[in-house]
Amino acid sequence: MNPLGQDLPRRSFLRSGAVGAAALAGAAGLDLRTATAATAAPGAPVATPLVRAGRRTPMAVATGDVTSRSAVLWARAQRPGRLVAEVMSGRRTRRVRGPWATPDSDLTAKIALDGLGPGREHEVRLAFEDEDGHLGGAMRASFRTASLHEAATSFVWAGDTCGQGWGINPDLGGLVGYRAMHETRPDFFVHAGDTIYADGPIQESVTEPDGQVWRNLVIPEVAKVAETLAEFRGRHRYTLLDQNVRAMYAEVPVIAQWDDHETTNNWWPGEVLEDPRYTQERRVDVLAARGRRAWQEYMPIADPRSRGGRDRAADDRGHGFAPARIYRKIERGAHLDVFCLDMRTFKDPNTPGLEQERTSILGTEQVDWLIREVRRSKATWKVISADLPIGVVVPDGPVDQESLANRDPGQPLGKEQEIAAVLSAFKRHGVRNTVWITADVHYCAAHHYSPERAGFTDFDPFWELVAGPIAAGTFGPNELDGTFGPEVVFQKHAAAPNESPRAGNQFFGHVAIDGDGLLTASLRDLTGAVLWSKDLEPERTR
Repeated sequence: MNPLGQDLPRRSFLRSGAVGAAALAGAAGLDLRTATAATAAPGAPVATPLVRAGRRTPMAVATGDVTSRSAVLWARAQRPGRLVAEVMSGRRTRRVRGPWATPDSDLTAKIALDGLGPGREHEVRLAFEDEDGHLGGAMRASFRTASLHEAATSFVWAGDTCGQGWGINPDLGGLVGYRAMHETRPDFFVHAGDTIYADGPIQESVTEPDGQVWRNLVIPEVAKVAETLAEFRGRHRYTLLDQNVRAMYAEVPVIAQWDDHETTNNWWPGEVLEDPRYTQERRVDVLAARGRRAWQEYMPIADPRSRGGRDRAADDRGHGFAPARIYRKIERGAHLDVFCLDMRTFKDPNTPGLEQERTSILGTEQVDWLIREVRRSKATWKVISADLPIGVVVPDGPVDQESLANRDPGQPLGKEQEIAAVLSAFKRHGVRNTVWITADVHYCAAHHYSPERAGFTDFDPFWELVAGPIAAGTFGPNELDGTFGPEVVFQKHAAAPNESPRAGNQFFGHVAIDGDGLLTASLRDLTGAVLWSKDLEPERTR
């Protein structure tokens, strides 16, 4: 039984009496022989797919990084073809021919749209044409550009998809946390990292502590840790087997960032793994390049080198993100700018974090960029999406630290010094109305930071809101580091480490900003129920 109980309208979801592995694979356009779920008795016949897409119909579509005047369109083909988009807004319709989807891009393609009208609904038909110009079947996507005026807006965020061996369970309706987020009808979704778990094999079944059997849909690429580019790509295709993910991505623009599990647990540049599961490649720099390329291919994020011209296609492929960057600002109208950080690419090695000298989690260039762009922002609210929390201790083994917190409540040391520089600059320049959001630690929490409780005092109070996992094992709570004075205002966590998603402790965050600028933040569970909520009145810039 689906724990959410209700269906979305026909526009959003394909209705069916039961969701089996064959139906999921058929809807995604995959070979049914490669996707199985441990739900049928051995030797039982495979059910006929409820949806069969044409050979030139996209297997999935998405939009991303939508601003007031721009958006990224994304689709994956089932065979090579050129991506063609028909973009409709009001009475205006235009056709845009994008790049070819080829095996070199794992049959993915993107179009970076510019020159869009602000504050408008856009409907898009995405299809692929062959070498003779014959167009295949189309799939629809939709998005709303941000308004230039002081208009209401909302978004959701979460992280951690298909981790700890908890994958797509057809018995429970798949990744229903995505359905719960979709039902809030947000203007966009921030995936705050761990979009996949490349280092976490998924087996057909897992016996839970109470004896229940969790049954996963599986494909060959999730059977082991990802080492080859094909295996990293397969992890992203696996997520798209889920009908809830596909339906949400077609209607809710994505702002995607990466963390560690897009490559491997707790990694940093230059690391060489000792994990015996890695038999083909243990150099993290090689794995990260492959993981980053696959992530870029499957996330609706434009390569900045493709920007600059009206309807210019994002068709530069084959080299991951080098030399492009992941951190970026997404303007969402008069009331909101979103600053998406990259706390992985420029990270120094994990240590106890007690260095007197400043070490990096953002890197000098990104620190300068963040201070400069937040200072310049004219939006009422500046939401900073960090793929690692600020004051939460995240151990990497018995001594080293994965995040910047180091268990020392005094003055900033090591990586803490970068965040201290950012917070001090915000205070010095009179920046107001910053809210930090994150995921990563697999429980939800609301933390308030204040210099009155801190070892370091040169900053203004702010909130950090933690939400996740959306489809993975639940943990927590973690210890807090007192350097920046965090206080736990609310938290909800697992009863035991690596709690199954069946328990319902899967979380996402929701933010709604009304026309006057009042920001209401809430933390919600797998059913969409509000667990905690806070109204934040905007402060006027001095």
